[in-house]
Amino acid sequence: MKRTWQALRPVRIKLHWQILIALVLAVFAGHLTGTEGTLLGVVAYPVYAFIGTLFLNALKMIIVPLIMSSMITGVASVGGTHGLGRLGAKTLLFYITTSLLAIVTGLLFVNLLNPGIIQGQPAGQVMGLSLEAANQVADKVQGKSVADLTGVFLSMVPPNIVAAAAEGQMLGLIFFSLLFGYFMTRIDKDKCAVLEQFWQGVADVMMAITNFIMKFAPLGVFGLVAKTVAGISPEQLDELAVSLGTFTLSVLLALAVHVLVTLPLMLAFIARVNPWRHYRAMMPALLTAFSTASSSATLPLTMECVQDNAKVSSRTSSFVLPLGATVNMDGTALYECVAAMFIAQAYGLELSLVTQFTVVLVALLTSIGVAGIPAASLVAITIILTTIGLPVEAIGLILAVDRILDMFRTSVNVFSDSCGAVLIAKSEGEQGILKHPL
Repeated sequence: MKRTWQALRPVRIKLHWQILIALVLAVFAGHLTGTEGTLLGVVAYPVYAFIGTLFLNALKMIIVPLIMSSMITGVASVGGTHGLGRLGAKTLLFYITTSLLAIVTGLLFVNLLNPGIIQGQPAGQVMGLSLEAANQVADKVQGKSVADLTGVFLSMVPPNIVAAAAEGQMLGLIFFSLLFGYFMTRIDKDKCAVLEQFWQGVADVMMAITNFIMKFAPLGVFGLVAKTVAGISPEQLDELAVSLGTFTLSVLLALAVHVLVTLPLMLAFIARVNPWRHYRAMMPALLTAFSTASSSATLPLTMECVQDNAKVSSRTSSFVLPLGATVNMDGTALYECVAAMFIAQAYGLELSLVTQFTVVLVALLTSIGVAGIPAASLVAITIILTTIGLPVEAIGLILAVDRILDMFRTSVNVFSDSCGAVLIAKSEGEQGILKHPL
């Protein structure tokens, strides 16, 4: 009887499968109802819009406390680590450098392939993006020049941090959080401990709220995608598939260049080790990262591969890898940049060098600040779009290919962490690293 009862218990479907099912249902529902169709006497299109908008509002709601608590606790944990100053400086330098290189690579491919352009025209109309919103966005970003670069840096130091948070000025909020986390570790230990407990508590609460909101992600995705599909014809839907395919190709090509060219070159010419041996050493961790799409879940296996296969000391790996799993997200930062540029292209915007620099800077900072939370890329892309004045309604379409891209970019994140451990260990004079074939 007990076995029969257990067999009748409902099977819990993982979130990514729920989102995939929601996407399929949204395509069918949007195609069947269109903009005028009804369901139980109610016009379906406004319902789709309501559900999608509610989900996006929930994501926006958590951005400010999430950014502040995540960045302050993260910076404080690094700043409070004594006796590892040199090691910490090398680690952060490597992570910032590789993340920046990854973002620039993504920026190059998205500008070359132009996934937001369909047959020479912006994909905005196909994607259901409103012309009025596009015009408002254009007014915000047009006419920018290199001289406006100073405005980017001025926005990092807002005169009123509360007003900056209320107005969505994320650069200022991020910079303030970095300063707060750093100097928090420089005050009296008792007071520092109180602040650390407070902000860690806030971070834990925001993590719980984020988890709660993401439980409704399938509904939100259904609303966003159904609304978009309802407003387009079958012929336009085919063109949209081509646009998303080009977007996916842009991300995958950029990730491939980073993991097959940039990082191996650093291993070969800076660490002077055989990159192929490192691929073989890390293969179990890379396959696990690909299947789980979680750097944190892969961390124990990453440490085992780095220590046992690559022969990096426990002293180095135990510091570099946990920090990397939290703040070093090359693949995530690359994806954020490409996604933001894709949406900008879909609106028909030719972003100036200044605006693209802002995208790069915010992608770099958010990849550090929110990397450890669930759906980190989704939240970070929302932050980037808000910072440069772009609407976030097209995020639902990116989610259509997000899961498979998440698997690839997580593998890149883990491989970058392991490369950092090898490079830093070599710079510390460790011997025998990747000397013997597996």
